[in-house]
Amino acid sequence: MNPDKIDEILAFHRDQKEKIDARLAEFRRIWAGGTDCDLFAELAFCLLTPQSRARVCWPAVERLRGCELLFCGSAGEVVVELGGVRFAETKAGRIVAARRQFTRDGRLAVRAVLGGFSDPRAAREWLVENVLGLGYKEASHFLRNIGLGEELAILDRHILKNLALLGVIDEVPKSLTKKRYLEIEQRMIALSEKTKIPMGHLDLLLWSKETGEIFK
Repeated sequence: MNPDKIDEILAFHRDQKEKIDARLAEFRRIWAGGTDCDLFAELAFCLLTPQSRARVCWPAVERLRGCELLFCGSAGEVVVELGGVRFAETKAGRIVAARRQFTRDGRLAVRAVLGGFSDPRAAREWLVENVLGLGYKEASHFLRNIGLGEELAILDRHILKNLALLGVIDEVPKSLTKKRYLEIEQRMIALSEKTKIPMGHLDLLLWSKETGEIFK
């Protein structure tokens, strides 16, 4: 690891810690007191984010929720509200498919499904295997955003770039197999332990270092 870069991250964390604590508390409140609709909105957001900006995807989810299409619209209706989101037709279909996946007896049952798993990693495995459009990054992102996955790594391009700068990985991989993803996750956990920066903090810290904001 690069000692100078580690010192920079520690200093940056001191400056950002309160903001990160507040954001993570918001995520935890979604699981603690949110509805199944709240949980599904976060899932839809994570289905939209691959190769698209988070700041574009979240307003699209809010538009869909505002007109109820998030919960009852067809793929053709959903896609109309996905302006600015890349591969909108594919992602609209995935939102509708996910809605079916989490529907029990005609109602959304995201909490009931996810509450049946023993730990976040087991929930992540199920999501990756069963929800079209969710890889390890997206499933980890979703679980973190609903307060269940703070110990999981969200290995997007911003995080990988900064892990390379810190010397945690040799280079940004061109692609991530399951094996490689989990290997890098373990290295990120080791960085968290070395710096005493919690994993949930570390993800938002590196993301904000690259983007200039603490968002989702």
